[in-house]
Amino acid sequence: MSEVMRIQPDLEFVQELQASGGQDLKKCYQCATCSVVCPLSPVDRAFPRKEMVWAQWGLKDKLVSDIDMWLCHKCGQCSEMCPRGAKPGELMAAMRNMAYRNLVGPSFMGKWMSSARHLPKLIAIPAIIYLIVWFITGSIHGTPFPLEDGQVVFSLVFPGDYSIDPIFGLATLFVLYTFFVGIKNLFAAFDSQPRTFVVGYSKPKNLWMSLYQVIKDEVVTHKKWKDCGQEEDDEVKFKGHIVLFYSFVALFIVTSVVALTHWGGKILPFLHMQYPMPLWNPVKILANVGAIALVIGLVYLTKRRLNASDKDSSSFYDWYLLGVIWVVAITGILSEIFRLAEVAGLAYPVYYIHLISVFMLIAYLPWSKLGHLVYRVAALTYARKMGRLSTETETTQNKLYVL
Repeated sequence: MSEVMRIQPDLEFVQELQASGGQDLKKCYQCATCSVVCPLSPVDRAFPRKEMVWAQWGLKDKLVSDIDMWLCHKCGQCSEMCPRGAKPGELMAAMRNMAYRNLVGPSFMGKWMSSARHLPKLIAIPAIIYLIVWFITGSIHGTPFPLEDGQVVFSLVFPGDYSIDPIFGLATLFVLYTFFVGIKNLFAAFDSQPRTFVVGYSKPKNLWMSLYQVIKDEVVTHKKWKDCGQEEDDEVKFKGHIVLFYSFVALFIVTSVVALTHWGGKILPFLHMQYPMPLWNPVKILANVGAIALVIGLVYLTKRRLNASDKDSSSFYDWYLLGVIWVVAITGILSEIFRLAEVAGLAYPVYYIHLISVFMLIAYLPWSKLGHLVYRVAALTYARKMGRLSTETETTQNKLYVL
């Protein structure tokens, strides 16, 4: 005799899902079209059909520990082909949005990052911090707001050693620790779920080999993502994300070199580099190329968001991230232009806004959509390690074996 299970629907959780982007989940009548058309859905326990069932029933425990929501790349094919307009792809995105804000504390950060009405608070934190720094340094130099046109020296107003580096250093350590806790919670949730795989599916693998394969297939080349969709809109999405990704890589390299030469130069003089760097310095060239690539990627993604179809609508999470990166890119470029032109009246205020936006990008990373750079990679690594996600060759062989 089969076991009887009592279901305890969490209606509040269903409402949160609907508010986070899954507002059409009730339209689903379980035809399974979404799982059939999905190019990434595994043979066993296919998604997103089961997620639609769990969401309609309010089965929070199953949804919050569901590894398959991280396998979805939101190409939108399931939403486009759904005969009822239930938009399964939007539900999967809504689940990830809720995961970003609930994986780690403090709880108020997740709440603030989930709604536009809390945006002023998120802006106010770094704005007040750097306004205080500006006032203190300005007072030391005899003028709180040195806006007279002439030579622009940002370090006189925002000293790297005493304001920028300590603040961003502490923020980075906080973010790293938060991600560590988040990944730990993520793996604990995955461990709590049963592992039932079809015969012939890939066997569990080494963790580090799984991470290498995920970085190779999912991160460096975006190959799996590109294979997910074949329409023009999917191509725009692919180009925008891969250009944006490599622009971040370039700017990360520049930041690392600057930090190494600045702090390392205090101990080993041969590491010291002239600041501000001349325009022909290779590091400066990489920085400018990275900034231009950042704008190009943003243009692709913003255009796509503005022309979003029913298969891939936008949420506050999407626009918040795009908006912050736009401010980082534009203020960074303008800060350099105004510095070179020696227009102090514009250079310092723009650089002040740049610091605010960079702080918002870094310090709030674990609760923003950009957190998928860590959480998705961690989830995909776990899935590959446990045999839930296999390489392209293995997947083909396994499907043939099962058939």
